[in-house]
Amino acid sequence: MFAAAPESSTGAALLDKYTSLADRLQQNSYQRPLYLDSTESGTDIEGDIYAVVDYPFATVNAGLNDPDNWCDVLSLHLNTKYCRVTSENAKTMLRVSIGKKFSQPLEDAYTLEFTYRVTASTAKYLEIQLSAEKGPMGTRNYRIQVQAIPLTNGRTFLHMTYFYAYGWAGRIAMKTYLATIGSGKVGFTVTRRQGNGQPEYIRGMRGLVERNAMRYYLAIDAYLGASAAPPSQQLQKRLQAWFTATEQYPRQLHEMERSAYIDMKLRENLRQRTMR
Repeated sequence: MFAAAPESSTGAALLDKYTSLADRLQQNSYQRPLYLDSTESGTDIEGDIYAVVDYPFATVNAGLNDPDNWCDVLSLHLNTKYCRVTSENAKTMLRVSIGKKFSQPLEDAYTLEFTYRVTASTAKYLEIQLSAEKGPMGTRNYRIQVQAIPLTNGRTFLHMTYFYAYGWAGRIAMKTYLATIGSGKVGFTVTRRQGNGQPEYIRGMRGLVERNAMRYYLAIDAYLGASAAPPSQQLQKRLQAWFTATEQYPRQLHEMERSAYIDMKLRENLRQRTMR
């Protein structure tokens, strides 16, 4: 149940979504109160995650209402190699280097220039948006958006959107990836069930966006979960929590062993703290 009446139309709409998803949040295959959806049009792709998190709204608001914290969130993702907060023309920017799922020099990565905006931040509603005009492989118009409202019993209902668009060149690049390296990868949406009851999962572009939406959502959850730990322990706690959460979905998200992931991220963190 919502902790207090929403004070905006967007907060009210999110409350309506929470109410409509109540049954699916309680009964699903994700081992947590979570609902995932994805859509694809001719030029863009979007993944949406709705979830109840076991943190008070004030904790979520304080944790995500700071661009430096977002670098800690985004850096948990396998493909994030570097993140730095800058200011440009009175805008807060996040320079995020995206690369391979292994250690690599920063010059080999692609840098996304995210604009960070707090669209709303009150005692009853939070909305954060990160947007980037250009991305790798001909992609564009990236958007990571988080909305949140307080629930009772110290919990929060959160909606995260991961969106990007692509043109002809981007579509060719993505199709090539999905036909080669990504040919065996799947998302979370069940398209059908075999005769023995085993699920078959969505593939292609929707599978790709669902995997990354889940990775980013789990990064938010891992960051929030580690925020109460002593500062000297937070990095390790975030890394361990994110990897443990992704391993709940090995068919979709397993890429490397825990020790390799932790080692890679510790070295990337050191590089980030020592580079200017």
